[in-house]
This record gives sequence, C-alpha cells and structure tokens, in this order.
Amino acid sequence: MLKLLKKRLKNEKGLTLVELLAVIVILAIVAMIAVPAIGNIIDNSRYKAAKADAIMILEAANIYFTDNPSKTEVAIKELNESGYVENLGTFKRESGGKVNNGKPLTLNGTATISGEKTVKFTNATIEKISEDERSAKEAFNGGTSAEISGS
Repeated sequence: MLKLLKKRLKNEKGLTLVELLAVIVILAIVAMIAVPAIGNIIDNSRYKAAKADAIMILEAANIYFTDNPSKTEVAIKELNESGYVENLGTFKRESGGKVNNGKPLTLNGTATISGEKTVKFTNATIEKISEDERSAKEAFNGGTSAEISGS
C-alpha cells in the first residue's frame, strides 16, 4: 500500500509554488513595460484627434465662406448650428473659437482632450496643424496645455 501511494505522488503533475511565483513575476514585468506604452498611445491618439477636429473645422469654414462670400469670420458655434459641422469633437460649442477668412483660413480656438488637457490653436492653418509632428508627450511637455500657432 505504501509503495502504491509513493508511486501516485511521483506521477502527480502540476506547478510548484516556485514555478507559479516565477510566472507571476514575469507577468508583472511585462505589465510594467506595457502600461506606460499603452498610455502614450492613448494620449497620442487624443492629440491627433484634436488636430483632426481643427482641420475639419477649417474645411467646414472654407465651405461656409464659399456660401457666404461677404463674411470675414465665423464662430465655431455658428458652423455647428448652421450644419456645416455636425459634431465638434474635442471643441466645445461655448468655447468661443472662430475662423478668420484670410488667405489662408486661420483658426483660433481650444480643444479639450481627456478632460483636463487642452490644445490651443492660435492663427492655426491647415498646413501648420499638419506640420505638427510632435507626440502628445512633447506637445504637453509635462503640463496640461499645448499650443499650435500659425504665422
């Protein structure tokens, strides 16, 4: 009977406590590496979304000025209310932003991303917004505000 019990104990397959701890440590290391990388990806996508929203507003304003050639500027709120922009995305209706009908069109306004961070556009043109190749980390530089300015 004792021989049978020893034989069964030798045939037991499973993980020892040390092996289980090793797996947990490896998973913790992988998580420590992955979490900051994912956070940067999310911030970069939100920053790019704010720039895309600004370009969309400038393009909608271009159509607005084509339809209303006597106008020299238009508020972002008016573009939204007139149906030129259906969804303002990261821009707020009450932000008071506007587009000036100079050559080229320029945007003055503020986009809010992830609740506390803002991207301020000052005389920004489509070209200046497109040229901005900064990552969100570079743009915000540890703060809560970034700026994209035109000429």
